[in-house]
Amino acid sequence: MKAVACRQPGGPEVLELVEHPEPRAGAGECLIRVLASGVNRPDVLQRKGLYPPPPGVSEIPGLEVAGVIESGDAVALARAGLRPGDAVCALVAGGGYAERCVAPVEQCLPKPQHWSFAEAAGLPETLFTCWSNLVDQGGLKAADRVLVHGGSSGIGVTAIQLATALGAQVWVTVGSAQKAAACVNLGAVEAFNYREQDFVQEGLRVTGGRGFDLILDMVAGAYIVRNQRVLAEEGRLLVIAVQGGTQAELDAGLLLRKRQRLSGNTLRTRPLGFKAAIAAQLREQVGPLLAARRIQPVLQRCYAPAEAAQAHRDMEAGSHIGKLVLSWQGD
Repeated sequence: MKAVACRQPGGPEVLELVEHPEPRAGAGECLIRVLASGVNRPDVLQRKGLYPPPPGVSEIPGLEVAGVIESGDAVALARAGLRPGDAVCALVAGGGYAERCVAPVEQCLPKPQHWSFAEAAGLPETLFTCWSNLVDQGGLKAADRVLVHGGSSGIGVTAIQLATALGAQVWVTVGSAQKAAACVNLGAVEAFNYREQDFVQEGLRVTGGRGFDLILDMVAGAYIVRNQRVLAEEGRLLVIAVQGGTQAELDAGLLLRKRQRLSGNTLRTRPLGFKAAIAAQLREQVGPLLAARRIQPVLQRCYAPAEAAQAHRDMEAGSHIGKLVLSWQGD
């Protein structure tokens, strides 16, 4: 099969389209003929040598795919109501940048009807992440006031739609007027341009001094203490990435006085049972929202697999809105 591999850590140029042995599905797994692969920031970190795959996982990058089941554990497929020939999207721990990918059956979701494979490939990583953090960790409830940093990212656009669909109000931070408009169009109440506005000051303004009930943060670093200042009493701060650095100042006084909660979460290394439980909740509670397109990926661009290096350059440039996807159809 063809796959996009990293021969060594480095810049986007180390990504190569190569011939690679096809994987084999084991117990509880299925083999997917991949038609599209999502591109995510963790893939960039892996390419740089900063985020290695867990032991036993393919060295090929890629954490989400969409395609057609070719074969697999018959018992596991039957238990999940799936069979060969079904169109699915799946969260994987690696191996997604390839024409064939093995996925745990329990981490597969049916491809929403009338969605393209490219759209479906942009769904699993963001949806699993947003549900795990906003709902499971953050206890999101109707009428919550939510701040999402990086509102125009793949995670951001999903968080806006999911939280809004569940009855919350969402504000976001972005880096341009174009991104602000896109986020408001998706349902955000307002977007703060961090290049021109202080999100702490603006957040206190729009909440009447109360602050946000929940903040989804992919920046960390200097943002941690600033988040605390605009976090409400009993507020929950959810850190899912560290684009601003791993070292941060913490105001322990605010933590105590406001009874704030700070949590961190990453999915890749979590056990199958953890991710399977999320998938079950998504099928039951989010499936109808996907079918009605109340939640849908914002697809910025599709690339041929040979253009994977350019996809990574664009991801690192950060000018995109929504998702970047590799399309294997026709290759």
